[in-house]
Amino acid sequence: DDFLKLLTGMIDFLLPQYINEGKTSLVVAIGCTGGRHRSVTVANVVAQHIDSMGFKQSLMHRDIQKG
Repeated sequence: DDFLKLLTGMIDFLLPQYINEGKTSLVVAIGCTGGRHRSVTVANVVAQHIDSMGFKQSLMHRDIQKG
């Protein structure tokens, strides 16, 4: 929970800064050694958070189908 609060807090700070600088995208990549557990959950939470802020987001789980 603490990690997700810090991560979403960083995104809360970064997105308006990127917009103020005229940037049109922010790429956030999250990974772990297996790519099917924590990284998937964290990526889903981050995508939902960005969406709740009213920003367009795109979520891709690169290795979730591999096994």
